[in-house]
Amino acid sequence: MSKQKIFIVEDEIKIAQLIRDYLEDSNFSTIIMERGDLVIQQIKKDPPDLILMDIMLPGANGMDICKEIRKFSNLPVIMITARVEEIDRLVGLELGADDYICKPFSPREVVARVKAVLRRTQPKTSYDKLVAGPIILEESTRKVTVHNNALQLTPNEFGLLKILMTNPDQVFSRNELLNKVQGYNYDGYDRTIDTHIKNLRKKISAHLSDEDMIISVYGVGYKLKASF
Repeated sequence: MSKQKIFIVEDEIKIAQLIRDYLEDSNFSTIIMERGDLVIQQIKKDPPDLILMDIMLPGANGMDICKEIRKFSNLPVIMITARVEEIDRLVGLELGADDYICKPFSPREVVARVKAVLRRTQPKTSYDKLVAGPIILEESTRKVTVHNNALQLTPNEFGLLKILMTNPDQVFSRNELLNKVQGYNYDGYDRTIDTHIKNLRKKISAHLSDEDMIISVYGVGYKLKASF
């Protein structure tokens, strides 16, 4: 079985090498890139299974790179940053990043995050279809349609929709959704869920007429409408 490939895009070479050593000890293969403007070309030439990417890079900003990746790929992206302001988390995740790691960090935490993101973004071997009114979600192919119109969802949006469709009319708090989607007990900023829900609603409503499938429950969280 071939090793899963991780791109490490980090201009601080000692940090990149430390991450590389821990990932390779966990049986991943790695490629280190120190410049942001080389990333898109390399992904298209030799796609990895996941990319770990700093925000501040020479040549191109990590946020801009993530936005560009999402135009053609659902490749899992974990952002690395020393900037912990809430706005950075919101903007990064809104652009389609799957997770954040803040400096300073434990290399073991990086490996755990990589494994968790890969687990939840890889297609399952068994075929599983969920149906909620006009929405159809196929887990094995990671395909979602609304009235036969295919949606382009990020891995986090797909995970959120799957949770809500599996449990129609059940109310989930933001923390519950965040932890279920991330695949582990996540201590990040829970309002990131609001950003994902906003984007998910927008994509679904583009193919529905005056009908909101995802309901906000004031002071609690969100649920999927049980009947249509």
